[in-house]
Amino acid sequence: MKEDSVIFIGLDTSKLKISVAIADGSRNGEVRFFGDISSEPTSVASMVSKLSERGAKLHFCYEAGPTGYGLYRQIVELGHDCVVVAPSLVPKRAGDRVKTNRRDAMSLARLHRAGELTAVWVPDEGHEAIRDLVRAREAASDALKQARQQLQSFLLRHGRIYAGREPWTRAHRKWLTCQAFDHPAHQILLAEYSQAVADASVRLDRLTKLVVETAASWSMAPVVAAYQAMRGVAFMTAVTFVVEIG
Repeated sequence: MKEDSVIFIGLDTSKLKISVAIADGSRNGEVRFFGDISSEPTSVASMVSKLSERGAKLHFCYEAGPTGYGLYRQIVELGHDCVVVAPSLVPKRAGDRVKTNRRDAMSLARLHRAGELTAVWVPDEGHEAIRDLVRAREAASDALKQARQQLQSFLLRHGRIYAGREPWTRAHRKWLTCQAFDHPAHQILLAEYSQAVADASVRLDRLTKLVVETAASWSMAPVVAAYQAMRGVAFMTAVTFVVEIG
C-alpha cells in the first residue's frame, strides 16, 4: 500500500463479528478480504489503526441494520469517513444468489469505490434517543390494542356483548366490572385479561408523558411545533413524523 493512498473498506456487520474487505483506490485495484473481527469497539479500533498505519485515507461503509449506528460513530470519532447504506438500494448482480459475509463485505467495498451505494441519513445520539422513545410508545400502544382485543374476544366467546355505543368509555369499564363467571377459571381469566389492559394503559400513559417532557428540550422541538400548526396534526403525529423523517 502506497503512502497517502485511498482505500475503501466494506463491513458486513452482525451481532458478534464484522467481516472486513478492502478495495484499493484505483479503478481496477485489488479487492481482497481482510478478515473477520469481533464487533467489540476495541477490535474495531485495532482494525482501523492497522489499516491507517501507512497514512492511507480510509472510506468505510456498511449496511443499515439491527446493529445500529455505534460503529459509524466510532469510526467517525477516530477521524475517518464512514457511510451507512440502504440495503434495499445496494446493486445486485442478476443470478447472484450466493450470500456470505465475506462476499457481501467485498461487494460493499467494490461498490463503495465505484460510488454506487446510497447512503442513509444517520441521526445524532439525541435524535436517536427521541426516536427510540417514540417507537417504544408506539409498541406500548400496540400492546394496549392487543390486550383489549384479547379481553373482548374472551367475552365474545362467552356471549358477553356490550350494548353501548363505544367500548373503553367509563360506561364500558363499569360494565366490565359487573361481569362474573360461574367457573373459577373463567373468573380468573377475566381478571387477568382486565389487569393486562390496565397495565398496558398505564405503560402507554407513562411513555406518552416521557415523550412530551423529553421532546420539549429537543433541538427539533420548533419543527414539531410547526407541524402542529397544520390542520389535524396533533403533537404525537408531529413528533413521530419528525423522528422518522428527520
